[in-house]
Amino acid sequence: MNFITFSRKMGTNGTEIAKRVADQLKYNFYDTEAIDQEACRMGFHRDIQEIDEKAPSLINRIFSIKPTIYLDRLNSVIYEMASRGNAIFLGRGGHILLQGTKCALHVRVVASQETRIQNLMKKKFQREEAIRAMEKSDHEREAFIKFAFGVDWDQPELYDIVLNMDHLTVDLGVDLVVRMVHSDAIKVCSINAVKALEMKGLSKRIDAALIEAGLVYSKAVSISVSVLGPGKIRLTGYAAGKSNKRKVEEVLKKISGIESIDDKIHVIDNESSV
Repeated sequence: MNFITFSRKMGTNGTEIAKRVADQLKYNFYDTEAIDQEACRMGFHRDIQEIDEKAPSLINRIFSIKPTIYLDRLNSVIYEMASRGNAIFLGRGGHILLQGTKCALHVRVVASQETRIQNLMKKKFQREEAIRAMEKSDHEREAFIKFAFGVDWDQPELYDIVLNMDHLTVDLGVDLVVRMVHSDAIKVCSINAVKALEMKGLSKRIDAALIEAGLVYSKAVSISVSVLGPGKIRLTGYAAGKSNKRKVEEVLKKISGIESIDDKIHVIDNESSV
């Protein structure tokens, strides 16, 4: 099992390359539409739409916890999809979320401004319209990666290969990626790697649910959640009174994927002492 992530600039034909690679390898292809469908299944579609490859406003980031919740849920969707097997992810920060996975290949697709303009004009864009669309797309995607992961979108160390489409055809780009996937340098995912992805996805769902419920940064509750294995979690920390502990338990009961809970939460009976 392998994963390929594609990060592309608008007008580079990166989407076409990614789709054709998926067709050749018979991999699942996860673009914005597919990720949205999975988010719907998991009940997170509205949250995912709020950060559709664009950063939230500065005001929302400063005065609201919602962007953190949205991001955790987006990440959990991608980890969930990755845990199912051979897949290609287009955008949404997949190249960073799967950065530590040795069986992943990270591809960046770029081109000069003029090449991008010409490609878009072939798709019926007017020249000025193409320039505006490119600038908007670049700004939103760069801002999203900076907000979500704190890194520069153009940082070359994030990618295993950069395809400069000024000098390559789509056919050659597809061939290069497929050859790399079949090389000995790209390892096949172990069962442990798949389990790790499942655990990361569960951890993100838990984080988002606890933040949304007001149980993080709370004086009444201070807990730590450890994911011990697929579906297995451990709770440590304290809760001021049994009612606050029950709040934590009720939130966790609603999270899909939790099979067992090792509850080590210490109850402090005198709530006023916290």
